Amino acid sequence: MNILLIMDPFIAVPPLHYGGIERVVADLANELTARGHALELWAAPGSRTAAPVRPFGREGEWSRWSGVRNTSLLTARLVRDASRFDVIHNFGRLAYLTSVFRRDVVKVQTYMRRVNPANMRLASRLGARQLHFTAVSAAIKDTGAPGGGAWSVVYNCAPAERYVPNYDVDPQAAPLAFLGRLERCKGAHTAIAVARQLGRTLHIAGNVSDLPEEREYFEREIRPEIDGEQIVFLGPVDDARKNQLLANAAAMLLPIEWEEPFPVVLPESLLCGTPVIAFRRGGVPEGIAHGRTGFLCDTAEQMAEAVNRLGELSRRECRRVGEERFSPAAIADEYERLYRQLLGSEQCRAS
Repeated sequence: MNILLIMDPFIAVPPLHYGGIERVVADLANELTARGHALELWAAPGSRTAAPVRPFGREGEWSRWSGVRNTSLLTARLVRDASRFDVIHNFGRLAYLTSVFRRDVVKVQTYMRRVNPANMRLASRLGARQLHFTAVSAAIKDTGAPGGGAWSVVYNCAPAERYVPNYDVDPQAAPLAFLGRLERCKGAHTAIAVARQLGRTLHIAGNVSDLPEEREYFEREIRPEIDGEQIVFLGPVDDARKNQLLANAAAMLLPIEWEEPFPVVLPESLLCGTPVIAFRRGGVPEGIAHGRTGFLCDTAEQMAEAVNRLGELSRRECRRVGEERFSPAAIADEYERLYRQLLGSEQCRAS
């Protein structure tokens, strides 16, 4: 198949440090290219994948003006180039596809965030055809499905070969880990409270948000807790340091305070053989087999109790499930199946 992937140009594909969906797009591009598909990626300058990249936009720029400029640029590109592709798969703004809504080319729009159903209704009013929506969790699908349209769920992935698991970790002595943006909704303060309650070491990795209110949160609630001994802050980490952090942790804590779509750190942790203990919010419960690859809970007290039960879990099972459910091959299988289904439907209508 001739496939076009589109990604918002805010972060390069793949990113060096922070970046969730950008990692997934890179892994999908590499996997589909390895399978012999003719692939092209439109993404931020500096993007590097096995597929050729046509950059657009300016990395790090996210404003109303940049949105208008990027949409205008892609509108012109698609008017000229859409006929070259069998499938146009967009991970960015739905507005990028408006110029080809009415054209009989298969279009897939993927969401890794809460969806406004009004966007689906608007696309329908604009005459969108051959447009299929996917979400990275059923929780996200449920936010957009009331707007209509056809929907599927395809989870996020992480490549198994990038992560070396560690099966020889003491579940009651090894450090706990927190990995994510240092924003209140991610719950680092709760992870710290759990570690303090249990007298356990906690290693925190991630970037501090540039938003003033989130930087204030870090300075007031996180930084004073960092002592370099029990609570250790590692800052942003690349893949090698991420592997080291997760593979040597007793568990990764995800005490999220928002409807998290489906964090990429979840399959990354499982591939390191590391169980995940998470609050029951958003799409996170869909990625954890409670009592097998981690524990789901609702409060800090329950999270602390779950930490004490880590000896019940098998790190080898975490790795096995991570490979089976969330590898790029498994996710590419899902998207390939969807592409062929949609192309088959298009051919049936044409005949």
